[in-house]
Amino acid sequence: MKIETHINAVRESIDTLKDCLSKGIENRQRTIGFHCSAAAVDLVEIYLHQQNLIDIGLYLKHNWFASIKSASKHIPEFPQKSEILQILHEIERKRNLLCYGKPQPIQTIEETLVLFNKLKARLEALGVKV
Repeated sequence: MKIETHINAVRESIDTLKDCLSKGIENRQRTIGFHCSAAAVDLVEIYLHQQNLIDIGLYLKHNWFASIKSASKHIPEFPQKSEILQILHEIERKRNLLCYGKPQPIQTIEETLVLFNKLKARLEALGVKV
């Protein structure tokens, strides 16, 4: 997928997350889980494409990040890889709770948003712009 397509997807997810914040995150846990996960993967894919570390036709799958070991096999080496994979793993773990589990405490939803923003900041520091 083209980098611009990923950028547009991230922007859409960020806009959706902003809407969730304005409407009350406690009533939007599934939406937050899905969009934090999807945008996180898109951000990493943008970085990997920009660095020519993966082919433009390769799609990262969110479920690869359920296991750091599994993700490590699919993702080439890059600066801060272990830290970024750890954040992605935590987002994926929380995604499943938020999307498929019972209503979660607001703290869990907030933690997911914090993780997403942390990942976004790290990737922006590495040159990703959305």
